[in-house]
Amino acid sequence: MQLVENQPEYLDDFIRLNEEWISSYFEIEEVDKLLAANPYKIIENGGYIFTATSNGKAVGVCALFKESDDIFELARMAVSPNEQGKGIGNILIQTCLTKLKTIAAKKVYLVSNTKLESAINLYKKHGFITKSLGQHPVYSRANIVMEQFIS
Repeated sequence: MQLVENQPEYLDDFIRLNEEWISSYFEIEEVDKLLAANPYKIIENGGYIFTATSNGKAVGVCALFKESDDIFELARMAVSPNEQGKGIGNILIQTCLTKLKTIAAKKVYLVSNTKLESAINLYKKHGFITKSLGQHPVYSRANIVMEQFIS
């Protein structure tokens, strides 16, 4: 497996993998459609998209949305269903956390849903703590915000 950063040739896979997991648990929202129309804006805005590949095929993706020089959102993590359970999510999160340290970010947060138990457990394993519970103002599917301060 290889990990690549900000490679435009994988943007379609980034959207495909995300829409695949979202639609299996929830519904695609307007904010998802806006991102799908121009995923490169994540990179243009100073963020990062990481793609895990196996034999040249995208098997996992994750992004860091830049909110400010100090704060990023860990978002849009998805692993192909037939590749789950192989540690790809662990590698993606660790890659994001390493990148955040490299660029001297101070905080990272994420938005999720408590019914995604394995994802929540993965986030906790990597040091994220719950900041708030309850309906999120942007994503109707989200009910938890977790964060981590980067040291």
